[in-house]
Amino acid sequence: MGMRILMAGASGFLGTRLVSRFTADGHQVTRLVRRPPRGDDECQWNPSAAQLDPAVVARADAVVNLAGAGVGDRRWNDDYRKVIRSSRVDTTTTLAITIAGLPAEDRPRVLLNSSAVGWYGDTGDRAVEEDAPAGEGFLADVCRVWEAATRPAEDADVRVVRLRTGLPLDREGGMLKPQLLPMRLGVSGKLGSGRQWWPWMSMADFLGASAFLLERDDVAGPVNMVGPAAVTNAEFTRELARQMHRPTFMPIPALALKVVLGGFSHEALSSSRVLPGALTRAGYQYQYPDLRSALQAALSTQAP
Repeated sequence: MGMRILMAGASGFLGTRLVSRFTADGHQVTRLVRRPPRGDDECQWNPSAAQLDPAVVARADAVVNLAGAGVGDRRWNDDYRKVIRSSRVDTTTTLAITIAGLPAEDRPRVLLNSSAVGWYGDTGDRAVEEDAPAGEGFLADVCRVWEAATRPAEDADVRVVRLRTGLPLDREGGMLKPQLLPMRLGVSGKLGSGRQWWPWMSMADFLGASAFLLERDDVAGPVNMVGPAAVTNAEFTRELARQMHRPTFMPIPALALKVVLGGFSHEALSSSRVLPGALTRAGYQYQYPDLRSALQAALSTQAP
């Protein structure tokens, strides 16, 4: 039987695809929007002012929160760092407190709340699973307070899953899209040394794992949303070039990245050797378990 799902961040890169997946699975999705609603499948809220009608939440079997300003969309200055943080913490806090404030019988059964592999900071060559402590750096600090904001719902005995998402692969967005044109022109190469680990995941498996976690009552806490076969940036670049029938060009120097990306350059050059411990233990079956098949799916016009 389908669930009634309340979703924040439904208009984003991942959110639009997840709405389609949940709808195809027979669930009913209501989107939280900040503008006036345009239909029965939308409800207005204002998370920056902690405004959310509890009755809207009480009607949901599950809440999914993917809201947050893009970390690679703009150069990071002090103002945008505040936006990155507040867009995640305010939405999560508003949802978690509203859920906790409902009578026990009216609370949703589960909160799937976005987080990121940025939790771990730069892990170098050290492989980490969900039990690893938070690392250092701006995104690690954001992830720490972001995940902590789910605590009221957890304390109210609601199952909370924190989706520590890596790099879902899709030609229309994320970290893959900006690499396609330079690669097509034959002027792309590894970033910096290329030795940094990249925590990729096929888009089909991000969607599949999200649907899996929605219904797995025995899985809670942090879940690394990454593929099972970790690769370095150099390996990623070589495989992408092979599939696009292009040469890999000279490495893109770290200094050039700092000029182009600003504060985000540190994250692009950092290493995240993150393994999907929780998904593996829960028995999730990957549709695309290796980078080659995941990139083939991402570059295909039939990709989800």
